[in-house]
Amino acid sequence: MNTTLLKALARALCVVVLIATPTLFLPIQPNGNSAVVALVAVFAALFTIVEYSVASPSFIEFRSAPPFNRLRFAALFFTVLTLSLILRGGDNPSTMTLLLQGIGRQIGDALDVPFSPVRLVQLMMSENTPASVLETLRVAAGLAYLVSLISIAAFIMMLRVKRWPRRSESFNVWINLPMFDPTAGGDVVQRLHRDSQINLILGFLLPFLIPAVGKLISIYATPIALNDPQTLIWMVAAWAFLPASLLMRGIALSRVAQMIHNQRKRAYAEAAAGGLLPV
Repeated sequence: MNTTLLKALARALCVVVLIATPTLFLPIQPNGNSAVVALVAVFAALFTIVEYSVASPSFIEFRSAPPFNRLRFAALFFTVLTLSLILRGGDNPSTMTLLLQGIGRQIGDALDVPFSPVRLVQLMMSENTPASVLETLRVAAGLAYLVSLISIAAFIMMLRVKRWPRRSESFNVWINLPMFDPTAGGDVVQRLHRDSQINLILGFLLPFLIPAVGKLISIYATPIALNDPQTLIWMVAAWAFLPASLLMRGIALSRVAQMIHNQRKRAYAEAAAGGLLPV
C-alpha cells in the first residue's frame, strides 16, 4: 500500500468522524437517523478515497495546495463538534458543555444585532417556534458564524505570512482546479478574476440570502422546524460554512490569477531582455 493511498484512507477516516460526530455525542433518536448517517459516511469516505488517490481529482479543488482544504475541514469539524457538545448539554450537562454554552451565549448576544446574519436566522423561524429552540439557535448561529470568520481571517493571514500556495514545486492548475478548464476560451487571468468575484459576492450575500429564502419557505410552504438536534446542527453548520468556503475560494482564485499574471510579466521581461518579444 503506497503513501498516497494511506493518506487518502486517513482523510476518509476524518470525514467519517466528522459526519458521525453529532450521532456519537447526542442521544440516540428513535426515528432511525443512525442508518442514514452511516450510509452518508460510507459514500463520503469512498468519494474522499477516490479523489485523493487518483493522479488528478474530479471535484476536490486545491488538493495539492495545503493547507487550504485542511483549514476548511478544521473549521467545519470544530463547528459541528462544538454545536454537538452544546446540544448534548441539554440532556447530559457537564463542565465542558456548560462552558461552551456560556461562551456561545455571550457570542450570540454580541452578534445578535439588527440586520445581522444571526438575527436573520432567528427571524427565519415561524412564530410558534418555542423560545428554547430560538435560544439554542441563537447560541449555535453565533458560535458557528464566529468560527467561519476566524477561518477566513486565518486563511488571509496564511496568504500574507506563508505566501500560499508557493511551495518547492510549481502550482499545477490541472490538479488544483479540476473544474476549471484553461482551454475553454478567453484569457485565463480574466476568467479566474471573474470567478473569484462571483465567489466573493455569493460568500458575502449567502448569510443574508439563506434566512430570507428560509422565511419565504416558512410563509408559502412548510414552516421550518428544528426540533431535531442533528437537523439544527447541520443546518447551522452549512449556513456558516458554505459562505466562508466561497469567500476562501474567491480569495484563493484571486491569488492564483495574480500568480499567473506575475509569471507572465516575468516571462515577457526575460524575453524582452534577451531581444525576443512575444508575438
